[in-house]
Amino acid sequence: MKTVIFDLDGTLADTSGDLVAAANAAFRALGLGELLDPIADARTAMMGGGRAMLRAGFERIGKPFAETDIDAGYPLLLSAYAKNIDQFSTLYPGTAEAIEGLLSTGYRVGVCTNKPEALAHQLLCALGVRDLFGALVGADTLTVRKPDPAPMREAVIRLGGDIGQSVLVGDSPTDRETARAAGTRSLLVTFGPDGQGVAALEPDALLEHYDDLGRVVAGLIG
Repeated sequence: MKTVIFDLDGTLADTSGDLVAAANAAFRALGLGELLDPIADARTAMMGGGRAMLRAGFERIGKPFAETDIDAGYPLLLSAYAKNIDQFSTLYPGTAEAIEGLLSTGYRVGVCTNKPEALAHQLLCALGVRDLFGALVGADTLTVRKPDPAPMREAVIRLGGDIGQSVLVGDSPTDRETARAAGTRSLLVTFGPDGQGVAALEPDALLEHYDDLGRVVAGLIG
């Protein structure tokens, strides 16, 4: 069975606004005010995740910090994010239609993300597309996360697929490394936080718009 596995943040949806807002809520709770900017810090938000945003905020004010500070702020960030997970987040244009197109032609599709599984489920439901995906593997589904290949392989297994006939659609070096380690094709989007910069990662293919998804996937795995 041919399978297409998607990253979430920066691949299926632009989630940067809600991620930055959650980080700023954590900083406010710590008495530091709002330290991140929704535009300037969008890349860090979608590619680095919660802990990277906390580090970026501490570094911005020159505040000495340790991993214990990150550990203290992270639950605050997750709580704020869960309460307002879809205030600003939107699917990229054509996402749902493209995935429905894959399903109609016999592919199976899933999600493999470094977002905690419960939050990924919550967001996909809020965006109205959870039912399109037959498998969801998050950062805490297994004991390892991307770029370890195990989550990608687990997503394919849950779909009854063949890793050798699979594609990982992503937007980052982490996704490229995961695909390479898992022995699957890599398809990186150029409309994510790194834009055309993902071409330097030399994926198997690039995706300029979701309108082209079916054609590009067919070229990779038939």
